[in-house]
Amino acid sequence: MADWLILSITAVVILAIVVMIVKFRINPVVSLVIGAVALGLATGMGPTSTTETVMQGFGDIMLEVGLLIAWGVLMGSILNETGAIRRLVDGLLRVFGPRGVPYALGLTLGTMLQSIFLDVLLVMSAPLARRMAPHLGKYGTAKMATAMAISLECGIVLMVPGVATVALAGLLSVPLGKMLIFGLIVIIPTIVISIAIMNFFLTRGLWKTDQDELPLAEDAAPATGADAGTNKDSSDHEPVDVEVSGGLVDGHGSRVGLLPHQVHQGTVRQHKEPGLFILFAPMLLALVLIATGAILEMVGLSSPAMELLSSPVIALLIGLLGTSVVARYTIGRARVEQAVVDGFRESGQILILTGAGGSLAAVVAASGMGDILGKYFTAGSFAPLLTVWAIAAVLHVAVGSVSISAITAAGLLAPVASQIGLDPVLIALAAGAGSLFLVHVTSNTFWLLQSMLGQTTKGTLKSCSLGVSVASVVALGCTVVLSLFI
Repeated sequence: MADWLILSITAVVILAIVVMIVKFRINPVVSLVIGAVALGLATGMGPTSTTETVMQGFGDIMLEVGLLIAWGVLMGSILNETGAIRRLVDGLLRVFGPRGVPYALGLTLGTMLQSIFLDVLLVMSAPLARRMAPHLGKYGTAKMATAMAISLECGIVLMVPGVATVALAGLLSVPLGKMLIFGLIVIIPTIVISIAIMNFFLTRGLWKTDQDELPLAEDAAPATGADAGTNKDSSDHEPVDVEVSGGLVDGHGSRVGLLPHQVHQGTVRQHKEPGLFILFAPMLLALVLIATGAILEMVGLSSPAMELLSSPVIALLIGLLGTSVVARYTIGRARVEQAVVDGFRESGQILILTGAGGSLAAVVAASGMGDILGKYFTAGSFAPLLTVWAIAAVLHVAVGSVSISAITAAGLLAPVASQIGLDPVLIALAAGAGSLFLVHVTSNTFWLLQSMLGQTTKGTLKSCSLGVSVASVVALGCTVVLSLFI
């Protein structure tokens, strides 16, 4: 089949998936699988190969992130039940104020908590962002979702030890220390400027609350203010003792960052709350173990014991067990068990959406899109940074993988970097910036943000796809400015 025909078919299928979801309101999981099957058949893969690739893609993504998502969601559910997330939100609001919270969270995720495993960081931070949103006013969900999308994606390609950043540094022989310094110089203004640009447009007609946010059922509305003591739960469960702080029912503002729910308010129960650091310590320990393992591997000081403890699935399991133990002493066994039940229920839809996205991505890759585009793009001496950015951007739109598109684009220019007198770190940053362009329906990050931040697919196209695309252009601009000085 001709290359141009494969390119055209892929573009039509991706557009059709968006139309099915946004216009005809077909379930995203069903739409993704339909699109994957249609693409496979239309590009000549055949029925057997197509179905095998669809299933293989689903299985591969579950192999990589299935347990990570489950452990992260359960940890977030338990932390939410303990009130830890509420207390952290209150602290951030006091320190930064409603207008500053998106920037504070974005910079924290993008620089201090570099996303070695983006999905892990996303499922851990989503409940926090969802809990913050109501405090930011009408456009709170839009602002928090946009800040998360921009910071998470920028962190993975611009900051050490993000997996794509480390790969780019290795490919282009850039010392990690140098990559860290220049990545920090680019990522900070990128996050701040991009969030500011998006907030400007979100509050001026871009965001439609009724169309871009998932509606809450009447029995799922959070109990706030004066209504907190009078609202009745429509379920048949017996009332339970809960704690109220700041008009919010402790632990029940949201379930793992998804749909808020409420409970009967019986007698308010007072208990001594442990320090916030103690509540978050197991989660922080998990992230430290993961980061330590990656750093030790880079310098060649790994050991079998450390390999086990720093394995993401084991590190998060340790964090989950530690969080459960702390929570049992804080809120009691019954509420911990209920939080685990809620977590398993919410993780189901996240896993299915993520797997369906993996199926489509696998079929796109099997069609040979990366190889086809690679043949038509060559590096030249004219505007090399713009060239590598454009290659990475087109590859990402087609293939849907930030890491693959960044590495492929950088690889095309790596052989000629010395000839054109361009510092390899600039090529790495430009490739990373381009790979951020138009995160869309082939990305599991897209679907995680959609489900965990309470957005519709149309809303996620604005907060994630548009927001990260703005960050892609801003990051390119910051890299070009940086090139004037090195």
